[in-house]
Amino acid sequence: MKNALSLLRGDRAIWALTVLLAILSFLPVYSAGTQIHFSESSSVISTLLFKHMFLLIAGFGLIGLTHYLPIERIAMIAWLLLIPSLLLLAYTLTLDTSFGGVSAKRWIKMPLLNMNFQPSTLSSVLLMVCVASYLAKVKGTTVRFRDSILPLWIPIFATVILVVGQNFSTAALIGFNAFMLCFMGGYPLKYLMAIGISITAGAALFFAILLTSPEVIPSDRAITWKNRVESFMHPELATDDSRHQITLAKIAVAEGGVFGKGAGKSVIKNRISQSTSDFIYAIIVEEYGLVGGLFILLIYILFLFRITVLAYAATSVFAKLLIVGLGLPIVFQAFLNMAVVVELVPVTGQPLPLISMGGTSIWMTCIAIGIVLSATSHTKKKKKLADAEFSIKNLSRK
Repeated sequence: MKNALSLLRGDRAIWALTVLLAILSFLPVYSAGTQIHFSESSSVISTLLFKHMFLLIAGFGLIGLTHYLPIERIAMIAWLLLIPSLLLLAYTLTLDTSFGGVSAKRWIKMPLLNMNFQPSTLSSVLLMVCVASYLAKVKGTTVRFRDSILPLWIPIFATVILVVGQNFSTAALIGFNAFMLCFMGGYPLKYLMAIGISITAGAALFFAILLTSPEVIPSDRAITWKNRVESFMHPELATDDSRHQITLAKIAVAEGGVFGKGAGKSVIKNRISQSTSDFIYAIIVEEYGLVGGLFILLIYILFLFRITVLAYAATSVFAKLLIVGLGLPIVFQAFLNMAVVVELVPVTGQPLPLISMGGTSIWMTCIAIGIVLSATSHTKKKKKLADAEFSIKNLSRK
């Protein structure tokens, strides 16, 4: 057992929290899966569970591979794959795909694995690594805005623009996380303020057009965005159809009480769509109550706390930025998913990291965690070298 654990690099607490979330995901996914195959045999539901197990095992394999790579090599790979990932995003815009009658241009079919791949999740991870790499490179130097347009802002805005048409919430998260990383990485505040004001003005204009003339916006998702925003801002005026999902989610939370109905006893899972992904937290609260919901929230809070500690302890700027840039988005996405269920924010369609059923989201989350572990391993190596040098100096003095 000790020999096996010795093969794991990086922070043990991150490993433990990741494994815990993966283990806790099985019961909710299996329970909520009855909604997907409500009229099917139990063997189909079992197949769903085995698929989830395969995705997690493959995900942990990606963690294992990634956390052994030096962070310098990770940066090189990210820069090499960034442009191909953007081309892949552009390619998805040419597709005419749909699932259940809903436009799904964000997905690409993977023929060998018979799975759907979402390029935006890959691009978001690659972008954060590239942004961290650039900020670490220019740290301590005088940064001029025009010099940073090509290596920094074009990749950020290109990614956001290519994603926003079909997945507004993901594009907003990518932009927010990149902007946050620039702020933490010491990018000149005057430039960030100018960009922030411009983005705020643009967002205000966008929402004004969205709420008044959504047909002008060149996206077949514009009406959906309008309905979600209006349903959130004016629930008393919203139609039953526009509030159906969130109403069911809130009923599930209310029905759960303090201790819940028990594993597998959710009723709402048979009525709400996306019960294994976007609204899985509602099923968790219904079956395990406030106690279960708070326990899941606590795990993500501990993850956030550990990321903060590790970033503070990191010995290099690049390692710090990687830990923050890849770790915090996981927590933000989790908080956003939970906030949707209790209607603190409009419906976004973001899964609960490592718990929701999914392929690309699980794998990209695992790669992000692997990069964080690689950065923490890099920190430990630097610390050992520093301790060794300190010991040698002390011995030489004696």
